[in-house]
Amino acid sequence: METRQQAPIGRPRSFDADEALEHAMRVFWGQGYEGASLTELTHAMGITRTSMYAAFGNKEDLFRKALERYTEGPASYGARALQEPTARQVAAAFLDGSVRATALPGCPTGCLGVQGALAVGDPGSNARDALIAWRNEHTSRLCDRFRQAVDEGDLPPDADPELLARYLMTVANGIAVQAAGGATRDDLQQVADMALRSWPSA
Repeated sequence: METRQQAPIGRPRSFDADEALEHAMRVFWGQGYEGASLTELTHAMGITRTSMYAAFGNKEDLFRKALERYTEGPASYGARALQEPTARQVAAAFLDGSVRATALPGCPTGCLGVQGALAVGDPGSNARDALIAWRNEHTSRLCDRFRQAVDEGDLPPDADPELLARYLMTVANGIAVQAAGGATRDDLQQVADMALRSWPSA
């Protein structure tokens, strides 16, 4: 009995989604959420708008996926820093990572998580809120790690874990802004080193 082979449903993607997302991340990183037009995004990704919507959703969905990629890639230093054995080493690794990530050769300067949607209108409010939540999450993880350091005696009993976490994030955010303004990697490293001089010791 002759059987008819079913045709595949839909056409297979003719592009590398991972590579396309990498290019989208760099556009958002360099242009910010509102500055990145759909034309720029699709051109950089090498796909049509129809393909973009089918693979990634709308612009806001694409931005969130790009932020996830940024977190797992250039900004992965944050998670690695938390694994350092002492609070001071956590702080040093976090700031050193910030300097490297904001001045990566061949990449936009600054930090997608800081500058991606600082000043946006109503259409970009969800992207702005996503970045606020992203920064707050990093601060919270640092705070938890420093609270553990106090409990273990690695930080003095009167150390304020929340304040230390906010201090580190503020310095790192400032490093990102300075990098976007043209500061050299050496200049930024000097700022990171200076910030560590006031770090409390047990």
